[in-house]
Amino acid sequence: MKNTVATALIEALAQAGAREVFGIPGDFALPFFDALESSGRLPLYTLSHEPSAGFAADAAARMRCAPSVVAVTYGAGAFNVVNAVASAYAEKSPLVVISGAPGAGERGSGLLLHHQAKTLESQFEMFRQVTCDQAVLDDPATAGERIGRVLASARRCSRPVYLELPRDTVDAPCAPVWSAPPPPVDREALAACAEEIFARLAAAKSPVLMVDVEVRRFNLEAQVAALARRLRIPVVTSFMGRGLLENADAPLVGTYVGIAGKPEVSALVEESDALLLLGVIVSDTNFAVSARRVDLRRAIQALDGRVTLGFHTYPDIPLDALVAALLERARPLASAQAVAPVEAPRGLARDGFAVEPLDLARALNDLMDAHGRMPVATDVGDCLFTAMDLVQTDHVAPGYYASMGFGVPAGLGVQAASGRRPIVLVGDGAFQMTGLELGHCARHGWDPIVVVMNNGGWGMLSAFRPNAGYNALGTWNLARVADALGGAGHLVRTREELGRALDAAIANPGRFHLLDVRIAPGSLSPTLRRFAEAVSRLNQ
Repeated sequence: MKNTVATALIEALAQAGAREVFGIPGDFALPFFDALESSGRLPLYTLSHEPSAGFAADAAARMRCAPSVVAVTYGAGAFNVVNAVASAYAEKSPLVVISGAPGAGERGSGLLLHHQAKTLESQFEMFRQVTCDQAVLDDPATAGERIGRVLASARRCSRPVYLELPRDTVDAPCAPVWSAPPPPVDREALAACAEEIFARLAAAKSPVLMVDVEVRRFNLEAQVAALARRLRIPVVTSFMGRGLLENADAPLVGTYVGIAGKPEVSALVEESDALLLLGVIVSDTNFAVSARRVDLRRAIQALDGRVTLGFHTYPDIPLDALVAALLERARPLASAQAVAPVEAPRGLARDGFAVEPLDLARALNDLMDAHGRMPVATDVGDCLFTAMDLVQTDHVAPGYYASMGFGVPAGLGVQAASGRRPIVLVGDGAFQMTGLELGHCARHGWDPIVVVMNNGGWGMLSAFRPNAGYNALGTWNLARVADALGGAGHLVRTREELGRALDAAIANPGRFHLLDVRIAPGSLSPTLRRFAEAVSRLNQ
């Protein structure tokens, strides 16, 4: 096989860790899709709408701690996927965007081209805002270097990148792909940084370790768990980091959600005099509802390749190098204390009462206790807050960027990437955006268990505006939608019906199951209720 721009790109993607491509074809992208299909190197999963393809690839990247790919056509396709790419950028996911584009002859025709916005370069400029590196592969002589540089950026920064592929260069001979090695780490600065962190922890009365997305993105969970064990330091996850350390033997206490979460976890974090933040994004969703605002001047922050202690910063300290250096020095802290983990609610009462959000958490925890942990994909809204009461398990969710529509396609991406059957927890508003992607499950071999919290409206927004009529959506019979899409639908009105539906779903794999769970309007999870009350007080 001759080495063309397309074959070089596909092989470079595989070498960078990509294992799948999600996409939707279009005329400018057809040559690249032809190359994908003929090579057989990476499986291609087509969906119905570009945002879904982007969310699916984002979730796949999060699950495997490696790049995943979304491929689209120029203009209409690429602009459609921008929101999903922005979400991946905000939450540090190594998503690779490949867009077909007009060829040189078309660009020079003097005609306005279909799918063109303001200028032919408008698309590239837009993606500069939501990716960490970009390139146009319009010159076969430089395409190899550009591919290598951009894919290396995706891995090094754990953020999206953008490659634009004009359709007339797809089959052009390509120079070899190569990229410059990463800059060396300053070992003296690294050692000084690790010594200072350890000294700060050793002098503290109540040190605490908080972990967030970079620990997963850079595949550091096992090392961070070992560090916590050696230090004998209690560990919490951030709101965004829910699901971290699920497979690691770490002294994990729970998830910090400020006054919206468990009081014992909140007190542990907010009263710490040495809070070590590993890969923690300092965002409003992680810290806005602290009962006592976390004093970041007393915290130790390691994020985006730098470490900040108090009023000074060590630049260019990669998180993996820092964790390794801390492991070399780690020994039990004199102030080490064992903290009991927060127990997840269990024991669904199978009776004729209506289903509350907390009942869903109990039912899903019972399910995973009986049949083993399953990965969970969650949308934004009360489903995300309900997930805070699930047992610790692999979890993907838009916890910071908070874009609706993530849950269902993310579940498909999770199963494509891991081969494991996922649970998808989604509200009816978000399901209306991307739920029809379930129609692709049969041909791709996916069988998620999808739990829709159907309360006839945007429930989370109603928590802030309980009397607003614009939050109402009407109640759709989503169980019947499942049957039309090739799955099994279950209409759930009571806790007894919820238990039976989950039993049927777990006992009958091979196709997706959709539980249309009718939640009474105004019924909220305890975590969302506390969160909404806290935000309202802050706004006042």
